[in-house]
Amino acid sequence: MSQNSNKNLDKNFKLMILSATILVVLFFYTMYKSSTQIEGSSYYVGLLFLFLLLVVAIFLKLKQDKIKDYFDKRGIKTNSAFENELQKQNSKDDITVKNHEFENSNIKAVTSNITFKDVAGIAEVKEELEEIVDFLNSPKKYISHGVKLPKGVLLVGPPGVGKTLIARAVAGEADVPFFYQSGASFVQIYVGMGAKKVRELFIKAKASAPAIVFIDEVDAIGKKRTGTSNDEREATLNELLTQMDGFEGDSGVIVIAATNKIDVLDDALLRAGRFDRRVFLNLPNIEDRKQILNLYLKDKKIDFDMDKLADNTAGFSSAALSTLVNEALLNMIKRKAKILEQVDIEIAKNKLQFGKKQMKILNEEQKEILCIYQASKAFVCKSKVALFDEAVPLLSSTYPSYNELIENIKRYLAGNIGVEVIKRQQYAVNSEDLKNALKIATDMVEKYKMANDANELINRVKNELRSELSHNANEINKLKEIMQRNEVILENEF
Repeated sequence: MSQNSNKNLDKNFKLMILSATILVVLFFYTMYKSSTQIEGSSYYVGLLFLFLLLVVAIFLKLKQDKIKDYFDKRGIKTNSAFENELQKQNSKDDITVKNHEFENSNIKAVTSNITFKDVAGIAEVKEELEEIVDFLNSPKKYISHGVKLPKGVLLVGPPGVGKTLIARAVAGEADVPFFYQSGASFVQIYVGMGAKKVRELFIKAKASAPAIVFIDEVDAIGKKRTGTSNDEREATLNELLTQMDGFEGDSGVIVIAATNKIDVLDDALLRAGRFDRRVFLNLPNIEDRKQILNLYLKDKKIDFDMDKLADNTAGFSSAALSTLVNEALLNMIKRKAKILEQVDIEIAKNKLQFGKKQMKILNEEQKEILCIYQASKAFVCKSKVALFDEAVPLLSSTYPSYNELIENIKRYLAGNIGVEVIKRQQYAVNSEDLKNALKIATDMVEKYKMANDANELINRVKNELRSELSHNANEINKLKEIMQRNEVILENEF
């Protein structure tokens, strides 16, 4: 807007000079051609006025830069406000036109009737998402302080922990339109169609703002780009990145995505300004499972120990618990009974156990081994560890020292050595931890030249761990009991 005003000012200066010059020339021409003697003071006043006009025009032309700056300083607020209003109107018109273009699309907003009350066992997650709900309900409270909420929230967790349900609950709590799309739905046969669908999704969300866009299984389009090809998936990812850059944190559109493979996502997708908040969900612990079972069995007549069921379903996700209850109720109906009994639960568990082999359904001995494994990790790492945590908290440094790298190897090996010390024999529990420990040792030998042999380094760390954990076996057993009871060890329990 200021550039336009400067151009107009420059044009006016030129017109003033041109007009004054023409008037002076015409005046002299008239005087020369006139046969009548021009007398009186008016002649000289007019001549003086024309010369002054010419001088003023030339002076303004020479000082136009300073005059422009003066007008910019005095008029910037008015121009900026007008420009912002114009841009907003143009943006609305543009969205309306584009929305009309896609009016026959199958991308539609839905109204979620699910709230946080309908999702159990997510106390920590709920705290992180409540401020997003509050922002969508009362944006002025945040915008007045210049606060912008994250553009994107990434829900990370294993299948079945309720990522989609949580996103619907956020939309239900905020009472805003909910746009659901699966990552796989953007993968099209024809090049450009996936990108068009992403563009369409965001145009509709902006037109319905405040709104929530939820992309399930975002890794289907968000995998790291190889740079060796320009296929449809990469074109779709590029469009997603562009669209997320195209709106501000106060636009009223929040993008929530879900994945269980954060390690395969492209770095550009995870950088600040896109999915800059990550919420990690784990399999529910025993207290979470109690809440989930109470929710699913609400208003149902039961004849079994609910606490015992929660204890015996270690490794069940919230989706698995829902299926368990549903299968048990189906069996109750087959029996033509009206009360859910233990026999229904056992039949349902057997169906799940043999029907889904990947599900971690642990008996007492297996649960004890896993508890020792995780208790040993907690003891060495001195940090919070849950029963089904697969990640290991590591020391992170830009320039890691020898001791820091050794400490990270210890943390990866702690679980296996702890089980070996307590159970007096080796168990195959988690091969990934062993691979990661060996990778660090190999890097120390080949990349950093800190050691001569990776296997020798691993064996030395194992021997140190055996000695340390043997001297603290009682402490490991105490932590194991806490893990068996609560399925989580907190930092204040060491």
